[in-house]
Amino acid sequence: MDSDADPQATARLLHTIDVEDGGRLLAALANRFHDLDLAEDALQEALARALETWTERGVPSNPQAWLMTAAKHRALDVLRSDAVRARRLARLRIESASSGGDHIDHADRLGEELSTASIPDERLGLFFTCSHPTLEERERIALILRCLAGLSTVEVAAVFLVGTATMQQRIVRAKRRISATGIPFGAPTHEQLPERLPGVLRVVYLIFTQGFIPTGGGEHNRTDLQEEAVRLARLLVGLLPDETEARGLLSLLLLTQARAGARTDTDGTPVPLAEQDRRLWDSMLIAEGLGLALTAAGEAGAGPYTVQATIAALHAEAATYAETDWKQILALYGILARMDPSPVVALNRAVATGKAKGPRAGLAALDHLMTDPWLEGYRPFHIARAITLRESGMPSDAEAAFRQALECPGNDAESDYIETRIRELFT
Repeated sequence: MDSDADPQATARLLHTIDVEDGGRLLAALANRFHDLDLAEDALQEALARALETWTERGVPSNPQAWLMTAAKHRALDVLRSDAVRARRLARLRIESASSGGDHIDHADRLGEELSTASIPDERLGLFFTCSHPTLEERERIALILRCLAGLSTVEVAAVFLVGTATMQQRIVRAKRRISATGIPFGAPTHEQLPERLPGVLRVVYLIFTQGFIPTGGGEHNRTDLQEEAVRLARLLVGLLPDETEARGLLSLLLLTQARAGARTDTDGTPVPLAEQDRRLWDSMLIAEGLGLALTAAGEAGAGPYTVQATIAALHAEAATYAETDWKQILALYGILARMDPSPVVALNRAVATGKAKGPRAGLAALDHLMTDPWLEGYRPFHIARAITLRESGMPSDAEAAFRQALECPGNDAESDYIETRIRELFT
């Protein structure tokens, strides 16, 4: 150890380790102990102990291994004092089935295993545990944000616009369900991967969507959530480099996030795609996203995320909004609609129809969707229809559609934008 570490530098180092390696450490602990609560508590105890110990004695040469060992010992102490947990662990057979010893024997051998092994990257297993179909979708998102993205419970609560106590209860319920239903920890088998991967990708996609179009709060652009989703997508690609759709999702998120700097003005007011200053788009993200999309699109495993990435690539490649290849985008939405016949895809296809064939064609396509009960409460649908009505020379109907949009969930910045558009209709 280096002695006499600066307290502030130690705190910064621990924060960095928590952000960059916390998920890996947590996944390794959770996979070994089959208990998310125990793993989280043990890791937090280890971080707290490190702050005190490293400040006094210096930072160890391998801080992550030190934390892993400290967390392991803390977890083992809990196990030794908690017979209920120990019995449950025994039932789950976290060790080899040949063991006939009591829980202390289990714990001791587990300790030897962890202290001598390098810290494995078992976050893929934690991804699949947190995304298990037994859990509700909001529980899956909350757990991944909490356990893999490293957000605090307060931050996760802010994402869902609920109180911290409510979110805490939700996360606790999800963890209990994992425990009670025996959802397995660890990476899925080769046979399980095809049926479980789409659920994992969807959770990451929904996290990004919540950052790109927040359904509440004051902001129109939650770049923090977008960045977390991109980080998780990168992690998935690193863990599953041969999965085309994982790379397709990462490409889609990168190409979409690239526009973040142009999506709002300096006051936070939304700026429509047609009016965005493309010089503010992030060229580095676009280059990376285009490369991924180009590769993924040519593979047999290309699916909905890869098709969406290809659409995003066409937007990114257009020098101006007027030069966008809407005909090709419309054709791609036709392919996407067959893969994923969801209301959102139908809406985007209708919008593309209007851009490729004119406002009247777009309006007819949008009106065809008016009976969809899900879209009735979806703000982007009414905004798209209002804009198309305005382009079709029907300002009164456009106002009615804008007002329907205001009745749907959305963020405050977007609401202000809609109010402005209503005032401009008759000026």
